[in-house]
Amino acid sequence: MPVVEFFSSNIGELLSYPLDANKRIFGLYIVGAILLALPVYWRLHTDKSLKSFGKFLLPAEIYLSRSAKHDYLLLVCNKLLKAVLFAPLLFTMVPVALGLSDILEKLFGSIQPLTENLTIVIAVFTVLLFILDDLTRFILHLVLHKVPFLWEFHKVHHSASVMTPFTIYRSHPVESYLYACRMALTQGIAVGIGYYLFGPNLKMFDVLGANVFVFLFNVFGSNLRHSHIWLSWGDKLENWFISPAQHQVHHSIAKEHRDTNLGSALAIWDRAYGSLIKASSVSELKIGVTGNPGHDTLMGIYLNPFKYSFRHFSKYFSFKNSPKLK
Repeated sequence: MPVVEFFSSNIGELLSYPLDANKRIFGLYIVGAILLALPVYWRLHTDKSLKSFGKFLLPAEIYLSRSAKHDYLLLVCNKLLKAVLFAPLLFTMVPVALGLSDILEKLFGSIQPLTENLTIVIAVFTVLLFILDDLTRFILHLVLHKVPFLWEFHKVHHSASVMTPFTIYRSHPVESYLYACRMALTQGIAVGIGYYLFGPNLKMFDVLGANVFVFLFNVFGSNLRHSHIWLSWGDKLENWFISPAQHQVHHSIAKEHRDTNLGSALAIWDRAYGSLIKASSVSELKIGVTGNPGHDTLMGIYLNPFKYSFRHFSKYFSFKNSPKLK
C-alpha cells in the first residue's frame, strides 16, 4: 500500500539519522559533544563518577520535560509533513547554477578553467560552499528575527523552555521550507561560480559525505549549542567562531539577547552586523520567549504562527478606514 510505503520509507530515514554525517544527531557528533562536556562536568562537580556524569549529561527534568517531548514529536511530524507538502514545491540548485554560470559568461565572456589542479579546485570549491552556506544562514536567520510575521514562525524554535540536541528539529514547517530553499539557492550559486571558474570537474572535500568544515563544526560541539551544558571558547576565539554558550545566549528569554549571535559557525557576520555577544558578558540565563506564544500544544505550535502572522499583515493591510463605495 502507498500509505504504508510512505510511512515505512520516512520513518526508515529518521532512524538512519544517527548514521548520516549530514544530520546533526549523527553518532560521531554525539560522541564529540560528550567528550567536550566531560571537562565542563569535571570542573563543576566534586563527586566524580560515571553515574554522576550520566545524570549531568542527561538530566531527566530536561529530557522528559514537556518542551523536550514536543521536540521529539516535531522531528517525526515535520519529516512526514515536509515529504507530503513541501517536497513537490522545492526547487533544486541545478537551474540556479546553470543560470548564474550563463550570466557570468555573458558579463565577463567565456574563460578557460583557471586551473586543472584538482586539489586546488576541491579546496576552493569546498571553502566557497562553506562560506556561502554560513553567510546565507546568517542572512535568513536575521530576516526571521527582524520581519515580524516571519518571527512568528521562527518563534517556535525559540519557545523551547529547555534545550536538547533535538531542539534543532524544533521548527515550524514554513521556516524549514525557507531553509530548504536557501540551501538550494546557496548550492546553486556555489556550483555556478565554480563551474564558470573551473569547468564541470567540481568536487567537495568531504568526510563521510559532509563538507569537511561542516563535519568539524558538528564534531566540535554543535550538539551542545542546544543543551544545558555551558561551553565557551573564550573571548578571543568567540570573535571568530560561535561557541555553544554563545548560541545559548541567543536563546535567552531576555530581549536584549534575542537578536544576537545569529551566526551558525562563524562569528564574523555578527561582528560585522554588530550583533555579537561574548559568553563571558552573560551571568544569568533563562531560555525561552516572553509572553504566551501558544506553543504549549502540538496543534498550537503548527497553527498559532499562522494566526499571529496574519495579525501582523492585518496591521499593514487594514481596510477599516477605506472609503465606502456608492
